[in-house]
Formats: sequence, structure tokens, C-alpha cells
Amino acid sequence: MKSKSLVFRDIEWWVLTFVFLTIIIVNILNSFGTTYSDMMRFFGYIFMPIVLYVGFYLIHLVIIPKFLRDRNVLHLILFSILTAVLTGVFSALWAAGIGGSMHRFFRFYFSVLALYPGYLITVILLGKMLTPPNFQDFQLYNGVRLFMIFLFTTIFLFISQLFVNEVVLVILLGIIPSILILVIYNYFLLYRNKLAGNIKAYRWYLWGLISVIMIVFFIIAAENNVPEIMLLGLGMIALLVFVIFPFSNLIFAKYETYLGRIDTLSVQVNQSSANLSFLRSQINPHFLFNALNTLYGAALMENAEKTSDGIQKLGDMMRFMLHENQMDRIPLSREITYLRNYLDLQMLRFKNEANLEVSVQISDDICEGSIAPMLLIPFVENAFKHGISTKNKSWIRINLRCLKGSVHLDVVNSIHPKKATEAPKEESGIGLVNVKERLKVQYPDRHNLSIVANDEEHFVHFSVQI
Repeated sequence: MKSKSLVFRDIEWWVLTFVFLTIIIVNILNSFGTTYSDMMRFFGYIFMPIVLYVGFYLIHLVIIPKFLRDRNVLHLILFSILTAVLTGVFSALWAAGIGGSMHRFFRFYFSVLALYPGYLITVILLGKMLTPPNFQDFQLYNGVRLFMIFLFTTIFLFISQLFVNEVVLVILLGIIPSILILVIYNYFLLYRNKLAGNIKAYRWYLWGLISVIMIVFFIIAAENNVPEIMLLGLGMIALLVFVIFPFSNLIFAKYETYLGRIDTLSVQVNQSSANLSFLRSQINPHFLFNALNTLYGAALMENAEKTSDGIQKLGDMMRFMLHENQMDRIPLSREITYLRNYLDLQMLRFKNEANLEVSVQISDDICEGSIAPMLLIPFVENAFKHGISTKNKSWIRINLRCLKGSVHLDVVNSIHPKKATEAPKEESGIGLVNVKERLKVQYPDRHNLSIVANDEEHFVHFSVQI
């Protein structure tokens, strides 16, 4: 209810459908044993609500949606008047069959005609007052609008006593709302507590509800001096515990499973979009590989071993980025190899920096299993990006160790505050924000990430269970 507006046109349609269906079924059941002379009354009680229902359908789901599409006011007025007149004529014919006075019928019919525009005006005003930007979300709007549906339906039932009897009122205004309230009570106070393992709270709310029901029925039985009413209370409790609550729990479980599938599909779509964006960002990778191979061959011919070694490592990293980075899981050894190649290239780049101290400890003796690609490198990349200064003493300390079923990475780098006049550089690479989001999706409750910084150092501790 918080993120968006409910589809109220469909809700209104299904509510009115249920209301009219209940009216028609109850009227049919009440007409059993009708004699031949009362057949017109029988058909009047059945077909009069059917005519009104068809009229509501035409206006609410045909004429108004058509107006919202083409904004033709003339068509809206003409078709609405035509539908109202035809509905009134056919309803009056069946009302005559019921035997009611025309004065009573017209008072009822014009009350219904006034009620429907009143409801439309109310919801338009609610939309202007309770939706963004006046409110941050649709929670209040959805709640008030649902209440308005119930309120106007109640008013309709009371003014429609021409063909609505007391049984319909008891069902629609007593039994159904009570069941809905109990289902809501079950979801928020019983089902969710039990699902979260709060058994004590679950039992308190369950036995509290049972106690309230028994007290109410005891008072009613005492006031009317009818002890049998207590049996009705026991039957209601049995209905709740063995029918309503288990059935609603089944619906809740199916609904949450459905939401889980939607979340999974959303994650897959987002990952596919990210992979597609990554592929689109590549500038002719085959050309780059061919160019690197050419440079590698030239470096070997010139006996430039360090240069050729650097080119080879860069080519391996590019292959990793292009191919293995698109996989859900890769061998942990390949992730560590990519990290080693990155560190070797950085050391080749900064080998003449006198102010830089780099300490690397990688214990990969038991690094087995698989891991999502590119989880380790962003923390190391971030250290080289922000921890090196050409003028001040800098240091980077990296410690990677594998335990049975887990990987642990500690990265410490020096911090060099930027000058006030220095323009901020645009971030590149995967980025820590992206890594955190991936960890939430791929390793929920199976990772630990701590980032601490002071005036001199930036410390990262990362561990993940693989």
C-alpha cells in the first residue's frame, strides 16, 4: 500500500459484483416455494438487481474509461443519460412486478443516481488531497479510498431495500466485514509472529481473541437467559481455529511465495540489464586482444620481459572481464588469479614510487569452491585509487586468507585529504555501492563487511561464506 495506488476500478467492480451476486442468490433462496401467481414477484426480485448491475457495468467500465481515453465530454453525457434512462425503464417494469409503488421506486432510483456521482466526486477530491506530492506515498489514500468503497456500498444497501432484505444486510455488513477483520488480525498478529518465531506473542494474541469471543457470547447468553448461545460461541471459535485461520494462512503463504518469485525475477532482470550494459560498454574487445598480442610479440622480440609480462597479465584480466565476469559463479582460484594480475600491474606502475609501501599477503593454499566474480577486487582497487599520494608517505596493506568454506580480506590504505581547490574526480569501476547491493542479493546473511576510516587510514574487513 505504500509504493503505489491500488487498482480501484477493478476493486470497485469486484465488490459490486459480489454484492449483487449475494443479493440475487439470497432472493432466489427466499423465493423457494413461490406459487405461480407470485412468479412476477420472484422474477422482479431477481432481474431488477440484474438490470441495475448491467447499468453500473456500462457506465463504470465502458463509458467512463472511454471518456478517459478520448476526453469527449459530449459522448460521456449522451451515453450516460441513455444508459440511466434505459436502466430506469427496465428497473421500473420489474419493480411493478414486485408490487411496489412507483413513488417508492423513483425515490430509490434517483437516490442511486445521486449516490454514484457523489462517490466519483469524493474519490476525485481524495486523489487531489491525499496523493503525492501532498503525501509521500499512497498509504493513507489507499486506506481512505477502501473505506469509502465500504461506506458507499453500505449506503446503497440501505436505500435499496426495495429488493434487499435483512439477510443480505447481515451477510454483507456483518458477517463479511467481521471475517475480513479477523483475517487482518490473523495476518498482522498471529501469522507474522508465528512466522518470525515469536511463539509467545502468537499465543497471547490467539488466546486473547478466544477469550474476548467467549466473554461476548457469555454476556449475550446471560442477558437473554439462553445458555445455548455459548454453544454458538464455541462453534465460532472452532470455525476460526480450524477453517478461517488455516485457509487464510494458506493464502498468505501462497502470496509471499508469489512475491518471492517476483523479487527473484526482478533480480535476474537487473543482472541481465547490468550484463548487457557491460557488454555494450566494451569497445571492440577482439580488436583490443589482437592489439595486445601484437604488443606482446614486439616486447618479446625487444627482450622487454617486464613489458611482455605486463601485457600478458592485462590480456588475462580483459578475458576475465569479458567472459568469466558474466557468470554467476566462478572458481575462487580464478578470482584470486585476477587479483594477483591486478596487483602485479599496479606494482609495475608504482615500482619507482619511493613514498609508497605495499604489503601483500595472499594465503590461497585451501582456497576452494566458487564465488561470484569481482567481489574482492573493488576493495583493492579502491585502496590504490584513494590511498596513494606522490608527495606524502603512502601505504597499502592487503591480507587475503581462505578458511574452510569462507574467504577473508583485510585492506588498509592511507588517506590523503584533497585540496579545497581540487575538483572531485568521477568514480570509475564497479564501486563499493554496487558490491554492497550484490552481496545483499547473492549472499544474504552470509557475509560481513566493515568499513572504518579515521584521519590517516581507511580500513576494510570483508568476509563471505562460499
